[in-house]
Amino acid sequence: MQEVAVIGCGVTKFGHHWEKDQEDLLVEAVYEAVNDASVELKDIEAVWCGTFYPSTGISGNVFSDTLKFFGKPITRAENYCATGMDNIRNAAFAVASGAYDLVIAAGVEKLMDAGSRGLPPIEGIFSVGMPYVSAPGMFAMAANRAFKEWGWTREDLAMVAVKNHYNGARHPKAHFRKEITVEKVLKAPMVAYPLGVFDCSAVSDGAAAVVLTRPEIAKEIVGDNYAVIKAVGMAVETMHPWHRPSESFLSFPATVKAAKMAYRMAGIEDPRRDLDFGIVHDCFTITELINYQDMQLCKPGEGAELIRDGVTSIDGDFPINPDGGLKSFGHPIAASGVRMVAELTKQVLGKAEGLQVKDAEAGFAHNLGGPYSVATVAIVSRP
Repeated sequence: MQEVAVIGCGVTKFGHHWEKDQEDLLVEAVYEAVNDASVELKDIEAVWCGTFYPSTGISGNVFSDTLKFFGKPITRAENYCATGMDNIRNAAFAVASGAYDLVIAAGVEKLMDAGSRGLPPIEGIFSVGMPYVSAPGMFAMAANRAFKEWGWTREDLAMVAVKNHYNGARHPKAHFRKEITVEKVLKAPMVAYPLGVFDCSAVSDGAAAVVLTRPEIAKEIVGDNYAVIKAVGMAVETMHPWHRPSESFLSFPATVKAAKMAYRMAGIEDPRRDLDFGIVHDCFTITELINYQDMQLCKPGEGAELIRDGVTSIDGDFPINPDGGLKSFGHPIAASGVRMVAELTKQVLGKAEGLQVKDAEAGFAHNLGGPYSVATVAIVSRP
């Protein structure tokens, strides 16, 4: 694909925003992004703005009425927990095609006052005869299978949580900013065996936005102060993986296919060699370890070795989630993927708000949604 420039990023603090509604959060993120891009909102030609739950908002009116932005195209894309990055994907392709010169991709979600523990249930996701399965229950199956097949342990999962909370404790916009220990993770209340409280990302409130244009226009607006999206891969698999005989629960096929697509688009043959770091969808600690393998950072069964050997720590050979990931930020669904790309951009520009990856020039971000059914992978680098 033709490279697309990211010239502005805006991210609210993620967390309990009892005093702010979704409109307040979206306004804050969008104006931070346009100010960062040195443009005005009236200059924007089109918008993609994601929400997942209708309680946050539906249609283009989520953006139009909130920002008083009328008379221009606004699209709301929804794709499970990959909603945020899918909105960036659509916006980037529109810019790359030449249809628009300057657009915004945004995501917002307000969950903390939804009146439920964990994510509110999704109607229609489970077939008749299939009882409701919580998100921890879905991913616990992957953890138990990995324990049996590869000998992974609860201590391996705990090391993922400890790493990400170490990084998140140093990011001013993270929801949870405290370090934890392996012992604390192991002694925490169980949610769905073997996943305890600290193996699970929390729900949160938040919004994020990025301003996109083409590189030649970016140079005129911000000089060399921009990053480029080199690729966005995406794949959709079944929403009923439990009914598919080939489902191993040792890999998420949507991630494998989205990663291959993105790597091919960006000309990447070996991500450990050609990229410097990554941001993965760590909705659960087991998810991060399997993501290492699905993103081709190691072979199947070797994911736990990367966390044991410190490869994915902030000072390791290939840092993963230098911002603290979903474990530290929480997961306001539609905002997460946009926030990840904003973090990629700041990292490669050397302007990370939290821990900075040393000599970061290129990295990937990965969103995984639904019952492992939707994945999106974006590659961002310096121009």
